[in-house]
Amino acid sequence: MWPDRRLIDLFKTEFPIVLAPMAGVMDAELVIAAAQGGALGSLPCAMLSAEKAREQVGLIRQRVKAPVNMNFFCHTPVDLTPEAEARWKQRLAGYYREHGLDPAAPISAANRAPFDAAFCEVVEELKPDVVSFHFGLPEQELLKRVKAAGSLVISSATTVKEAVWLERHGADAVIAQGAEAGGHRGMFLTDKIAEQPGTFALVPQVADAVKVPVIAAGGIADGRGIAAAFALGASGVQIGSAYLRCPESKVSAAGRAALAEGRDDSTVITNVMTGRPARGVQNRLMREAGPISPDAPPFPHAATALGPLKAAAEKQGRVDFTNLWAGQAIALGRELPAAELTRDLAKSALARMKALAG
Repeated sequence: MWPDRRLIDLFKTEFPIVLAPMAGVMDAELVIAAAQGGALGSLPCAMLSAEKAREQVGLIRQRVKAPVNMNFFCHTPVDLTPEAEARWKQRLAGYYREHGLDPAAPISAANRAPFDAAFCEVVEELKPDVVSFHFGLPEQELLKRVKAAGSLVISSATTVKEAVWLERHGADAVIAQGAEAGGHRGMFLTDKIAEQPGTFALVPQVADAVKVPVIAAGGIADGRGIAAAFALGASGVQIGSAYLRCPESKVSAAGRAALAEGRDDSTVITNVMTGRPARGVQNRLMREAGPISPDAPPFPHAATALGPLKAAAEKQGRVDFTNLWAGQAIALGRELPAAELTRDLAKSALARMKALAG
């Protein structure tokens, strides 16, 4: 019934829907529920230890006999200089005073590690059906090992040039991430945020430029969006924000309230939360220090000094310093169990495509 079955056949899923990996707000529970509904469940591993990743994949496989995707970052780490750290702490000093926090107290460093040999060993051990990457692809030797383990490889592109690069370097499918998408920009061949095309412009151009299946991402949260993605040449979609209000997500009560109030203009692209451009629900820090600030240290170091502020504000029921990543279709999210939401998304998309076909 789907007009393009390439992604379904590639991933061996019921529906051509990929649950977006959303580090920090989800774990195995949401992966399991989305997979039970027929989607490809994605486990975000960038903030997990190797041991925790093993545990999470084990839980998923105990509960559901479905393909699993392990997701990793593959950025090039940049050291935090004392000058950059001092500048950022000075920018946040007023907030520390307001919350009665000691800026000199030790803080745990933000944990967003790139894919490395140690995690490659975990992939070789667990043999996930799919391994997805953000910020390009890992070095060629590691990529060869991932493929030798039998895993399919996918990654995000924010431009046609990046999509062609990914195909040329071994990606089995490409995620076309439009500017509307929540979370970190997957850009790796450019840092020009203002030039990133939207999903409607990006998907057909990527579909024309590569032979591998294209997965549309950004602004897709209901059947209309899925049908539109297929009309533009996509073989499937990646959806994240629509799942944030599912009971299986780990979004805090304050975060859920912010999501429920979301509108089309509630999100912005900012670098003040982690040091790298990402789209999220606008909060106090983004309004007062950003959304783009030259004071923010490089990824992921900006998040380190925000840790104590985030914890203090959340205790008061506020998300002033919380990176609540979400896309521009935030208002279309619903409070449904993830399995039910997945089936409803597929059903409404097929109905819409059938109606359009006459």
